[in-house]
Amino acid sequence: MDWYTVFWKQWRIFKKRFWKIFSSSLVNPLLYLIVFGWGLGRNIQVEGGSYMQFVIPGIIAMTTMNTSYNAVANPLNISRIYYKTYEEYIIAPISSFSVVLGEVLAGSGRGMFAGLIVLLLSFLFGVNFQISPLFILIMFVNSFLFASLGVVAAMVIDSHEDMAMFSSFVIVPMAFLSNTFFSLQNVPEAVSYLIQIMPLTHTAKSLRAISLGMPVPWVSILILPVIAVILFIVAVRITLRVE
Repeated sequence: MDWYTVFWKQWRIFKKRFWKIFSSSLVNPLLYLIVFGWGLGRNIQVEGGSYMQFVIPGIIAMTTMNTSYNAVANPLNISRIYYKTYEEYIIAPISSFSVVLGEVLAGSGRGMFAGLIVLLLSFLFGVNFQISPLFILIMFVNSFLFASLGVVAAMVIDSHEDMAMFSSFVIVPMAFLSNTFFSLQNVPEAVSYLIQIMPLTHTAKSLRAISLGMPVPWVSILILPVIAVILFIVAVRITLRVE
C-alpha cells in the first residue's frame, strides 16, 4: 500500500485546488461543445448521426488524455528538475513501482473527473447516447495510459521548455487528428494508417461505437490496455534508472 501515500498526497492537492481544477476542466470542453456543436456542427451529419453525437466521444477521449497527462507530466518534471522535491521519494522507503502507481492513479483520477464533466455537459446540451460500464472502463484505461506517458516524459525530458515541445509534437497533434473531430472515411489512406497508430484513435473509436450503439471494436479496446501496461512498465524502469 506504499502507492497510497503518493496517491493521498495528490488527492490532498486536488481537494485544496478543487475549484481551480474544476473550472479549468470545464472551460475547454464547454468551448468545444459550443463551437463544434452549436456552431459548426448544428446541421452536419457524420457517420449516420448528428455531429454533436459524433464529436462528444472524441472530446471525452481528448479531455481524459490532456488532463491525465498534464496532471502528471508537468508537476513531476518541475518537482524533479527545479524544486528537487522528487528526491523525497528517492530517499523514502518506497519502491519505484509504488511511486509510479500512485502518480499514475492520481493522474487517472484527474482524467476521469474531467471526462465526467464532459459527460455532464453533453447531457445539459441535450445530447443522448448510451453509457455503459465498458464506456467508463475505456475512459479509465485511456487516462491510465496517458498518465503513464506523463511519468515517462517527466523522467526523460530535462527541461520545462522541452516538455512543452514534446506536448506540441505529440499530445496536440494526437488531440486533433485521432478521429476526435472528424471522420477518417475521407482521409488519404497513408494518413489514415498513421492516425491508426495513435492510441487516442482507438479510444475515440471505441467510445463512439459504444455511445452510438454500433458494433464494438474489440481490437481497439484490446490494444489500449496493452499500450497502457507497456507505458507503465517503461515508466517504472525509467524511474528506477533515475534513482
